[in-house]
Amino acid sequence: MTQFHDLQEYLAIPRIENLTVSPDGRRLVVVVKTLSADRKKYTTALWEIDPSGERPPHRLTRSAEGESGPAFGPDGTLLFVSARPGPSTDKDGAAKDGAEDDEDDKPSLWALPAPGGEATRVATRPGGLSSPVVARQAGTVVFIADTLPGDAADDAEGRKLRADAGISAILHEQNPVRYWDHQLGPDQPRLFLLDGAPDLAGAGPAVDGPPAVRDLTPDAGQALVEQSADVTPDGATVVTGWYVPDGRGGQYSDLVAVDGATGQRRTLLTRERTDFTDPKISPDGRTVVCATEATGSLTEVLDNTLWLVSLDGTESHDLLPGLDLWPGEPTWAPDSATLYFGADQRGRHPVFAVDVATGSVRQVTQDDAAYTSLSVTPDGRSLYALRTAVGTPPTPVRIDASTGEVAELAAPGLPLERPGRLTEITAAAPDGTEIRSWLVLPEPGPEPAPLLLWVHGGPYSSWNAWSWRWNPWIMAAHGYAVLLPDPALSTGYGQTHIRRGYGRWGDATFDDLMAITDAALARDDIDQSRTAMMGGSFGGYMANWIAGHTDRFGAIVAHASLWKFDAMLTSDASYLVTREFGEPTEQPGLWEANDPSRHAGKVRTPMLVIHGDKDYRVPIGNALYQWWDLTRNQVEAKFLYYPDENHWILTPGNITIWYETVLAFLAQHVLGQPWRRPKGL
Repeated sequence: MTQFHDLQEYLAIPRIENLTVSPDGRRLVVVVKTLSADRKKYTTALWEIDPSGERPPHRLTRSAEGESGPAFGPDGTLLFVSARPGPSTDKDGAAKDGAEDDEDDKPSLWALPAPGGEATRVATRPGGLSSPVVARQAGTVVFIADTLPGDAADDAEGRKLRADAGISAILHEQNPVRYWDHQLGPDQPRLFLLDGAPDLAGAGPAVDGPPAVRDLTPDAGQALVEQSADVTPDGATVVTGWYVPDGRGGQYSDLVAVDGATGQRRTLLTRERTDFTDPKISPDGRTVVCATEATGSLTEVLDNTLWLVSLDGTESHDLLPGLDLWPGEPTWAPDSATLYFGADQRGRHPVFAVDVATGSVRQVTQDDAAYTSLSVTPDGRSLYALRTAVGTPPTPVRIDASTGEVAELAAPGLPLERPGRLTEITAAAPDGTEIRSWLVLPEPGPEPAPLLLWVHGGPYSSWNAWSWRWNPWIMAAHGYAVLLPDPALSTGYGQTHIRRGYGRWGDATFDDLMAITDAALARDDIDQSRTAMMGGSFGGYMANWIAGHTDRFGAIVAHASLWKFDAMLTSDASYLVTREFGEPTEQPGLWEANDPSRHAGKVRTPMLVIHGDKDYRVPIGNALYQWWDLTRNQVEAKFLYYPDENHWILTPGNITIWYETVLAFLAQHVLGQPWRRPKGL
């Protein structure tokens, strides 16, 4: 028996996120997510991993509120964000007698000195703060904080007024109004710079007294929503993405530089229908690389690359013009001559290196894994990263930059024993395109295993990494084989593979999925008579499409799924849909051709519909439309509704119910067992 056979043991597995390396390369810090003591939520803590592998990992922080956003200062001070309580302090860090601490319920910036000691709070804002970055030489700290109009005093006064008067209303003056799972406003994100951070440059405070927090972008509005920033080594300039309205309800992201002393802003990159985001400044402070997405249109397929621009904005170019993959998470080598990045590639996400001067690209890692949280050691010889795969949860590793050799490091909760094995299969689509898939197989039994087809979200995504939310190994522990294909629209196979399904999500992807399903069912270890299909988000869209186009499956589960296409006009990102499909009044045929609800009368397969009310990406109206259509067409169906969850089901109790309901539904319609209602429902 493994931890995947018992849901409560599975939920208790520590989950590793966000690896950060100290400037001297001697310390690794990760965020570890674990169950709270009452098992009702997850909380986070910072752990240190020994880069040499000689010492076991040890915990650095401990609070009920949790810690996140670790970032090292040049002197080894570890900054992090937490809403943990702490005494008000004077300039020497001593507690002020009788001081009232109003910031305890908001995330603040904390500093943990090296090599040890007590953490102290160094910055706070009335609405909390997030995303700290540190200048690698000066130690200047930049962070993002949601702020009401005015200065800090106005912010605090406005929050008190709203709370005292019971005001929850938000006045919007531009789109979007929501993002994935939360409302935008009434406060809006701004960039702040922390002057005189305590000894982060190794030379003591820059000013006498507590560090001063300076607002760099008082006019930001919604320009910084979900943006990230970086700061030059000398702390003089901050570079960030900057959203600009497109005049039609959408937006695009420029790349801007903000003067750290004056807040003066200048545009480095701007281009129609192009987003420039996630900037990373070179260690020599002269160049910026950023993620770049050509957002697409009715006739042009979206595309991603990395763009290089000089900090003065005089020179810029596509760093990877010949790469037919979508790169991301750019990370500089210390000499500023090499840039590392990751990219989806045939069900993997390897690390690549590009010579900045020549544009020459080489693949560093050669295994079946996906790599994130890349950091390069000061000597440039090694990288640290989190290594994951469909069969492996995120694990800290060291990568030899020259050979690509990978060494795993000890971390909490690892390794895990899987209840089965992983293999790979391919099939030819009707147009001759090779479709590949991972296939999770349970431990061999006396009979062939029932098959679950799982379709990924996105749609521009790939099955190449571990998933805590949709974990195929739980299904394998219950005897199912799980097919994880990359059909049309999947990333990692070049622009042609995306173009095959662009603007025609349903029919093109359906053909690919049926072909790879046929290949799986041709195996001797798979039972052709016992099958089901599942999907979430775009995978849920395909679940609904499949339900209206075939009855070959015994059951279908649609999670957070798009059912009525024009309901996506109420999405937080409706402009993304209209870019690809046009306006419904201008392209009615295209909208109708991609609408699963048009085939509601053909659905005969039992369906389980799952949706969270706070899902703003695929709004709940989709599920309500679908439930009505299934009911009035007398389809055998169930609706698992979460009033307080969003696109993802995140709390442990609700995760348990999710798996129990799905497993009970599949057991009834695939295994022929009686329906057993989960006890919590």
